[in-house]
Amino acid sequence: MSGGLLVAGTTSDAGKSVLTAGICRWLHRQGVHVAPYKAQNMSNNSAVVVGSDGRGGEIGRAQAMQAAACGLAPDLRFNPVLLKPGSDLASQVVLLGEAVDTITAGTFRHLRPRLAETAYAALAELRDAYDVVICEGAGSPAEINLRAGDYVNMGLARHANLPTIVVGDIDRGGVFASMFGTVALLDPADQALIAGFVINKFRGDLGLLQPGLDMLRHVTGRPTYGVLPWALDLWLDAEDSLAYGRVLGRPAAPHGTEWLDVAVVRLPRISNATDVEALATEPGVRVRLTIEPAELAAADLVVLPGSKSTVADLAWLRETGLADAVAAHVAAGKPLLGLCGGFQMLGRAIHDTVESRRGSVPGLGLLPIEITFDPRKTVRQSVGTAHGSLPVRGYEIHHGYVSQADPTLTPLLTSDDGAGEGAVLGAVHGTHWHGAFESDEFRRWFLTEAARLAGRTGFRVAPATSFAAARERSLDLLGDLVEEHLDTDALWRLIETGPPPGLPFIPPGPPPSR
Repeated sequence: MSGGLLVAGTTSDAGKSVLTAGICRWLHRQGVHVAPYKAQNMSNNSAVVVGSDGRGGEIGRAQAMQAAACGLAPDLRFNPVLLKPGSDLASQVVLLGEAVDTITAGTFRHLRPRLAETAYAALAELRDAYDVVICEGAGSPAEINLRAGDYVNMGLARHANLPTIVVGDIDRGGVFASMFGTVALLDPADQALIAGFVINKFRGDLGLLQPGLDMLRHVTGRPTYGVLPWALDLWLDAEDSLAYGRVLGRPAAPHGTEWLDVAVVRLPRISNATDVEALATEPGVRVRLTIEPAELAAADLVVLPGSKSTVADLAWLRETGLADAVAAHVAAGKPLLGLCGGFQMLGRAIHDTVESRRGSVPGLGLLPIEITFDPRKTVRQSVGTAHGSLPVRGYEIHHGYVSQADPTLTPLLTSDDGAGEGAVLGAVHGTHWHGAFESDEFRRWFLTEAARLAGRTGFRVAPATSFAAARERSLDLLGDLVEEHLDTDALWRLIETGPPPGLPFIPPGPPPSR
C-alpha cells in the first residue's frame, strides 16, 4: 500500500509534531513500514543527517525525533525544506540538507516554486519506499493570506490527496472556535480533505467536554478522533524553545544532598536549545531558561546556548545586562558553558562578514580565542573523547570557526582524528559540538566538575541515567497515548482509503472572486 495522512494544526505549537510522532510510533509497533515527512519546517533546532554522498545535511530536529519513532535513521527527504530564521525579516534556506540561499518575505515567493517541486518529489519518493507516510503541516492551514503558494498544508494535501486531521491545543482556550474556523475559512476542495479533529493537552473530566465534541460534529459534519490528555513527561525534543516552560521537564529529586541549578540564557535567536535537555534528565539538576540577569547570579552553572545570529545575540546580551551578569558569574569562579554560538561569544573577537556582516566585533573576552565566519557552512557528525577516554558523540552546524587560539589552551573534546575541539579555561567551558551531553559518561563528568566549581559538594550524579532510554520512553509514551486515546481503527481507515467522501462544505469559505 501507499497510505498517507496529513496532521495539520489550528496554530503553531498545537501538537502537530508530537501527534505525528505518536502516530508513527503506533504504526511502527504494528509492524508498518512508516516514515515521517514535513515539506517545510521553520526552526533553528536542526539535526545533522549524513546523505547518500557522505556529506552532512540538516533537517528539523522534530523530523529526526519522528524518524526515531519509526525506528529509522533520519533522512534528508523527511524534511526537504528547512527555513532557519536569522532575524525577524530573513531566513536561511536549507534545501535537501544544504544551505542554498537567504531570503526575506518579499523574495520568498520567487523561490517557492523550486521549493515546492523539491518537496513534492521527496514525498513521492517516500511514498514509493514506505507503506505509510505521516505528514506534518506547518502553522495553520487557515493562513489564507499564504494559501496561493502553499505546499506544506492544504496545498500538499491537494497535491497528494491526503486525508487531513486538525489538532488543537485546548490548554490555549478557544479550541472549538479555532477548529470550526479553520475548516470554515477553507475553500470547498480543501474542506473536502479535512476528515476530523484531535484535541490535545486536555485536563479534567472528559464528560464535561463531550457536549462540545458533539456540537463540533454537528456544525462541521466531522468527528473528533480522540482527546489526548496533558502529559507532563512529553518535553524532550521540543520543536521550539518557546515550547518549554521556565523549567525543563520534571526534575527528579537529587541523588545526593544538594541540587545543581542551571540557568540557560534564552537568546532571541536561540538554536538547538535541545542541547540542554540532556542535562535536565539528570536527577537533582534543575534547568531553566531565563532572560533575567538576577537569575544568572543565583545559578550554579550558566549556559550560553547556540544562536542563529551570534553577533546580534551578543549585542543583546550587552544591552540587557546579561553580559555583565555572565562576567560576574565567571569572576566568582562559577562554571560557564558556551555551546556553538554561545562558545563563539566567549572569545576575544568575532570577525563576521557572512552572517551579520558587521565585520569585527569584540567578544566577551572570557577565552583567548578569535572566531572568523566562513561562507562555507560546517555540517557534520562528530565523534571523539573527553577527559581522557570518555566517549562523546555530537554534531556541528556553524559558519564560525576558531581562527586564532592561545596554543596553551586546553581543548574540551578531542575528535577521533586527534584534533582538539572547544576550550577549557578555569571554570569556562565551550564547544561547537551540539548533542555532546547526550553521551552519558561525558555528561556525568561535566556535571560533577560543574558542581565542584560551584561549591555544591553535596551534589552527586545518578550512576545510571541514560538519555537514549529517556528518549525511547518519551516516544513509547506518545505511542501509548495514541493507542489509548484515539480511534485508531478510524485513523487506519483514513490512512488506507483516503479522504472520506461526502464531507459537507462549511460556509463562508473564501469569497467567490478568489
